Amino acid sequence: MGVPLIQAYRVGRYIAGRKLRGVKRYPLVLMLETLFQCNLACAGCGKIDQPKEILKERMSLEDALRAVDECGAPMVSLPGGEPLIHKDMPQIVAGIVARRKFVYLCTNAILLAKHIDDYRPSPYLTLSIHLDGDRERHDESVCQEGVFDKAVAAIRMARERGFRVTANCTLFTGEDPERVARFFDEAMALGIEGITVSPGYSYHHAPRQDVFLGRNASKRLFREIFKQRRGADSQRAGARRRWSFNHSGLYLDFLAGNQNYQCTPWSTPTYNIFGWQRPCYLLTDEGYAPSFRSLMEDTEWDKYGVGKNPACDNCMAHCGFEGTAVDDAFAHPLKALTAAMRGPRTVGRMAADPPILYSGRPAHTVASVAVADVKRSASVPRA
Repeated sequence: MGVPLIQAYRVGRYIAGRKLRGVKRYPLVLMLETLFQCNLACAGCGKIDQPKEILKERMSLEDALRAVDECGAPMVSLPGGEPLIHKDMPQIVAGIVARRKFVYLCTNAILLAKHIDDYRPSPYLTLSIHLDGDRERHDESVCQEGVFDKAVAAIRMARERGFRVTANCTLFTGEDPERVARFFDEAMALGIEGITVSPGYSYHHAPRQDVFLGRNASKRLFREIFKQRRGADSQRAGARRRWSFNHSGLYLDFLAGNQNYQCTPWSTPTYNIFGWQRPCYLLTDEGYAPSFRSLMEDTEWDKYGVGKNPACDNCMAHCGFEGTAVDDAFAHPLKALTAAMRGPRTVGRMAADPPILYSGRPAHTVASVAVADVKRSASVPRA
């Protein structure tokens, strides 16, 4: 797996401590969303559909670090929007690193060459660069030509300067397994640490709705991709391709349809300019909690998950299920070791999905506290 030993050790120690204390719900990764504004308008993005006045808002340095301390998760992801637009991002990253948290700065890399001198390489900092496939596929995904080449150049520059770098890949409809496999080969050849991969979540605010994979289609796609890992051409026949993923082996096995997992949204809580988002990073219309404690204790978690809420049924994103896989790994270490050594199973019957428990509920519910009211009351400084 593409995770350094120091990170695996620190995160494992954190989890073991919670287990020993009997804590049922705890965060693994804080999604710290400091702004919504972006310099791209990707077809599958449901995050930038905000009024202009909201897109101008920025989370303050003080609020960002307060959320990191309040949550206490060992890892922090900085998505967006495009984080490099935020003028205080270098100070935010430095503050998180100073707390010895592992921070993933998620960027499309368009602005990285301009801002890279604002950051220092550290074992606690990873540049997670958005790449949704090869040149043609990625530029189609982000709806702009030339972005793939800029991202690849940024990866090479960052590696030369000693930064930890990963590729963040989201897959959509129309993927060709062999083509995805070749892209993984090319990504690893760039010298990156690993690949984060996930089927795209079907945001109902996304500009296009025809790009998202259904649950069964996702499983079939990943099985076919993982089959390619053994090599499909004469040169690679029988030789295992050297792909490193920023995931647990059990999450990859889940993507291939071999694990019957329910999501654990509390493992990846989200804090943005409106507050603590219920219940997760992906559902954007369910309201906000006034504090992290309220998020964990007052959220009706049983309302969410596959078979519990129609909006969750096609989700297989790592922000929902990686925490479940990690929890399973601690409960069944031999199973986890087998999955890591063997890789995802690509033949045989798939695990059954959780049963459907809801009836007559709309696909996207809105919290009783109107989002517009939260937006008006949000106290955040302008850039």
